[in-house]
Amino acid sequence: MSHQLATRRAPLRVAGAIALAVAALTLNHARGEPLGAERPAAGAGGTPREVVFTHYSPLFSNAKIVRRLLTPLAQESVREILARTHKTLSPYPIDLANERFLVYVPSAAPPPEGYALLVFVPPWEQASLPFGWSPQLDRYDIIFVTPAEGGNAQTVLSRRVPLALAAEANVAREYPVDRQRIYIGGFSGGSRVALRIALGFPDIFRGALLNAGADPVGIADPWGGPDTLPSLDLFLRFQRSSRLVYVTGELDTENLASDASSVHSMREYCVFDVDTHETHDAGHELMSQEAFGQALAQLLNPTPPDPMRLAACRSHLRAELDDKLTQAQALISQDRQAAARKLLLEIDQHYGGLAAPRILQLARSCGCGLAQP
Repeated sequence: MSHQLATRRAPLRVAGAIALAVAALTLNHARGEPLGAERPAAGAGGTPREVVFTHYSPLFSNAKIVRRLLTPLAQESVREILARTHKTLSPYPIDLANERFLVYVPSAAPPPEGYALLVFVPPWEQASLPFGWSPQLDRYDIIFVTPAEGGNAQTVLSRRVPLALAAEANVAREYPVDRQRIYIGGFSGGSRVALRIALGFPDIFRGALLNAGADPVGIADPWGGPDTLPSLDLFLRFQRSSRLVYVTGELDTENLASDASSVHSMREYCVFDVDTHETHDAGHELMSQEAFGQALAQLLNPTPPDPMRLAACRSHLRAELDDKLTQAQALISQDRQAAARKLLLEIDQHYGGLAAPRILQLARSCGCGLAQP
């Protein structure tokens, strides 16, 4: 395993990168009135239905999103910006009364353990069920839910993430859902967001279906990254019990390359339950009915990692991180603040929550503008 901290991109400038997110999360979003929407009725199925949800869960609160999806130094920057500007995060980034979702419930009664659930993050703005997918959802007893106005044009932290989390929280509350079979998925830019959500919420989602869009872990990306590793306890769960299924057309060479990079980074971070599939004679396009069915079959059949392999990989990763943190501590002791700052930012980007709380202690002792006591 080799984590090169001399990355292909510049280290994340924490305060600058987070300022816009703070501005978005301190605002209440006013949306247009939903058209013809209604609450879901438990037991109704077989037809996609537009709905309005009403249940607010701490799962998609601003505080939870910041804690789960930002790195330790980015979280510290949020606290500093809020204190300096005398602002507070609003409780929730979305107003459910003004949001619409599409829900599809299989026509057959749920199995004894309950339906599986797929939350779909779209790249487009309309809430729609892709053509040909409903027979496969019926076949595998899966509820499908997706938001309106949650596409690539929307902000990640203040809309796309909370919309997906709100969809899960409400469907799981309204319908008999098997909590061990809840998944996140998406297409193109939506797939990239789905992977971020899967990383940050492995206690909710047991895997991700990634169609023609994925990024490596720990590298800043134009979609609002980096794909940040969560706290140690959550990432241990992700390594142990999350399944990733990548599906991309064989002619979509750009995304096949990004898939390969993402899969490689997952293995370096000890995530082994990964499947990849190239759709024959397809470009950058949504999965066909057949490919969707194959992907669901893979997603629903996890392969637990080998305990010895996982333990050895975790030990190597921990030693590697400890070595980087020790290097940063040595630079601070030598009063080399600029070099220490650069290294701490790189560690924060690459290891995310795995580096806490030690990275915060070092950032405060550094006195180089990363974290205030």
